[in-house]
Amino acid sequence: QVQLVESGGGLVQAGGSLILACAASGRTFRRFAMGWCRQAPGKEREFVAAISWTGRNIYHADSVKGRFTISRDNAKNTVYLQMNSLKPEDTAIYYCAQDRAEFRSIAAQADFAYWGQGTQVTVSS
Repeated sequence: QVQLVESGGGLVQAGGSLILACAASGRTFRRFAMGWCRQAPGKEREFVAAISWTGRNIYHADSVKGRFTISRDNAKNTVYLQMNSLKPEDTAIYYCAQDRAEFRSIAAQADFAYWGQGTQVTVSS
């Protein structure tokens, strides 16, 4: 059974930084692309970032490009989201996700089959 457990959320002032972590278990982590999505109050869940199973291919949504960085440590079965220069509009629940298929170079939101419970990120102005 796949389990994804996020950590690292919290309250931060605008311009600050946070790093989210997602510990995965249940499948061979290194075989699967991983990603982060977020959902703000009253809005649909949106794609934030994804990383291939090798870690060589990454993609960030335009809204976070240059501020957020996704990475992974296959030895620790963990994917990270470094968030810098945070803005109030980044306030959301952040979800970690895992691709349904193995060995994919990248995954879109529709490709994610497994989700974590989410971690709240609140950015105050």
